[in-house]
Amino acid sequence: MGGTPQEHGETIAEYSSYEGAQKSVSALIAADIPAKDIAIVGRGLRSVETVTGRLGYAAAARSGAINGILLGLLFSAIFVLGTPNAAIQLFVGVMFVGIAIGMLMSIITYSVLRRRRDYTSITQLIAEEYEVTVLPRSLQRARQILGAATPAAPAPAPAPAIDVDSPPQYGERLPPAPRPEDAVPGLADPTQPGPNPPGASQPGQ
Repeated sequence: MGGTPQEHGETIAEYSSYEGAQKSVSALIAADIPAKDIAIVGRGLRSVETVTGRLGYAAAARSGAINGILLGLLFSAIFVLGTPNAAIQLFVGVMFVGIAIGMLMSIITYSVLRRRRDYTSITQLIAEEYEVTVLPRSLQRARQILGAATPAAPAPAPAPAIDVDSPPQYGERLPPAPRPEDAVPGLADPTQPGPNPPGASQPGQ
């Protein structure tokens, strides 16, 4: 972490979980897409701190003892390399010295910081969504790979045809009635009076 961020390409897939983005990256790498062309970008980052327990002198001493064991093993390895013929009691003594030093350092640290922090916790960074990006030189091939791995969406069902000859059912929409201006030219409108045929008497005569 840290340093100058590398160049990111175009987004080819979005996921709501980090596991989904990991699977896509694994599929791209398995298809010989260069790993340095791929990136996972988290959007909407938030910090989640999960409290794991209460911190006291006993917990601080126990944590320091665990760290002191590692410190004692390191000192013992140094003595083994320096004096291969040393007695086993010396190695055990060095181990206990490391445990004591670890416990002492942890208790001193807790006594200084206990007013500001008296609990243990684990901090995680969680994103709302994760984007898989690929550089332009591998973009087209990556889209083909993820497109083949993603199942196609089902085609929409066709709308049912309406039978205008049958009586309408409740909730069924009928097609609009033809308007007079849409009538075919040359056909007389039965609602309008037409011209009198030859020889017919005019009104009022």
